[in-house]
Amino acid sequence: MAPPQRMRVANEKASKYVTMRGNVPKSSKSKDNQYPVGPWLLALFIFVVCGSAIFQIIQSIRAA
Repeated sequence: MAPPQRMRVANEKASKYVTMRGNVPKSSKSKDNQYPVGPWLLALFIFVVCGSAIFQIIQSIRAA
């Protein structure tokens, strides 16, 4: 069971949503960064995938 202080803090945090009836946010945590990966990592991944696809196409053209 959770400690009483932790339960009290959680109850006080949720008590303001009692009268909102349906307008409660889905999460009480702030969404600072919505992307799970950074833009540089995403660009690198796209570069590797597209680059390997282009090299594969070139290789299959040379083999035929």
